Amino acid sequence: MRIRLLLAALSLLAGPQLYAADSWPGYRGPTADGHFAGANAPTKWSEKQNVVWKTAIHGKGWSSPIVLGDQVWVTTADEVLDPNPKPVKGGPPANPVKEVTYFAVCVDRKSGKVLHDVKLHVDQKPQYCHPFNSFASPTPFIEGDRVYAHFGSPGTFCVDTSTGKVLWERVDLKCDHFRGAASSPVVYGDLLYLVLDGADYQFVTALDKRTGKTVWTTDRKIKYSTDNGDYKKAYGTPVLFTVGGAQWLVCPSAECTMAYDPKTGAELWRLTHGGMNGAARPVMANGLMYLTSGHTGKLFAVKPEGLAGAVPKEAISWQVAKNVSTRPSLLVAGDRLFMVSDTGIASCLETATGKVVWTERLDGEFSSSPVLAGGNVYFCNQIGKTFVVKADEDSYTLVTENRLDGGFMASPAFADNELFLRTKTHLYAIGKK
Repeated sequence: MRIRLLLAALSLLAGPQLYAADSWPGYRGPTADGHFAGANAPTKWSEKQNVVWKTAIHGKGWSSPIVLGDQVWVTTADEVLDPNPKPVKGGPPANPVKEVTYFAVCVDRKSGKVLHDVKLHVDQKPQYCHPFNSFASPTPFIEGDRVYAHFGSPGTFCVDTSTGKVLWERVDLKCDHFRGAASSPVVYGDLLYLVLDGADYQFVTALDKRTGKTVWTTDRKIKYSTDNGDYKKAYGTPVLFTVGGAQWLVCPSAECTMAYDPKTGAELWRLTHGGMNGAARPVMANGLMYLTSGHTGKLFAVKPEGLAGAVPKEAISWQVAKNVSTRPSLLVAGDRLFMVSDTGIASCLETATGKVVWTERLDGEFSSSPVLAGGNVYFCNQIGKTFVVKADEDSYTLVTENRLDGGFMASPAFADNELFLRTKTHLYAIGKK
């Protein structure tokens, strides 16, 4: 297993920043792929066992926790309901929410005490958000003394982590999310990257992280076969790969996945694969790039060498269309690829061939992305269960099954052999006690 994990670490090519072992700076962690390097991650817990602290988080938000130093951050939103919602002709269903207040919440990592509860923005005319989603689903990003909280079209905010002061904000990057936003922000170098894939406009933009000013914006220019907004929206989070000395900002969307020059926004290549609701973050390992198509349930292993323009069929090494996740992202550990479908079917595949090693039906439905820690894969479901499974076995091998009150929409975070879990109501620190 150690050899497999070493190969995975060497073959994954992500952004230029390096993070300490005590940090989990954004969605999918320090290497953007769900890997935790620590060897002593907790594997057993309950409401009465190995809970270091438990802190209630007000409002509703599905963003995952991020960790840096002694701080843990999440975002959330308070909703004011409309007693008489009115539908818009030709639009989404009647909006039951008439006002939304957005927050960034900082919790002390040692004690669980709330240090900052920063009120960022009040939206008195919020877009419709599907009840399954939340107004605070994008995971924030933290580095140095700044945290970047993004809520899609309602706004993007840079907050000083020591004072809670808002340093800059952008509330002018607009699109109709149709069912709510979920794409998370990322920082590479001096730029903050955002993807806004709405029913009306779909674009990628890079902001100067110091000032919030736009550096470049690129229209997706996707030719859709329908005017149905559901088939245009997506929730993908960008990731930076380096291939043959060139950097690619890879951004999933509805119908296509594109790569852009991270400095200029120029499109480098696109893979047309169909589908909507694209949410899984791409990963690269063992000489292949792994992408999904959203609701059509296809997984592609793409050979990255020489990609330019329209990706040809010959560049696809293999593909599968059974039990592929839509909402949870993929996880690669050595020569194995792990995923869990929205309906709870966990799978382990060979990364080189796509051959199924094992499948197992887990309890419940899944939105949270799996993570790897201590040679185990952690799968968290929507009713509060976490299945800890061996990553290096040729058959499904359950280590522990754990349960907390509430369900998981957010993905886990690790730092210094502590596990941070966010349920629909609380934030937990799990450790070995």
